[in-house]
Amino acid sequence: MQRHFRPEALVNDWKFAQKEVCEELALLHYFSFKKPQPGGEVCFVITVKEFAAPPKGQFARFFAQADRHLNQKVAPILPTGWGNSILEALTACVRMIREFPYESENAIAAKGAPGS
Repeated sequence: MQRHFRPEALVNDWKFAQKEVCEELALLHYFSFKKPQPGGEVCFVITVKEFAAPPKGQFARFFAQADRHLNQKVAPILPTGWGNSILEALTACVRMIREFPYESENAIAAKGAPGS
């Protein structure tokens, strides 16, 4: 008798390495996203953490965070998103990237320079 193993059955084994919820063991998923801008496109790297168990105070297991701040001139904000799936967290993060303006550090420094 031949046994067939399903690859997806092994995927969740990593969660058993976490002993306490406070350890916040997470599997990392990486995505890239290009935001079109008048001066060219800006590439963001988005990391989605898939927690073995939701962190204390959270109900969702997936957290997405971009590598660049937005809205730097007014009030810098780092795009993030929580969700019950990779898709939900990623979509929330991408929505923030689309919604807020991105200004490069060079543009901000130039605007703050004397005579600008």
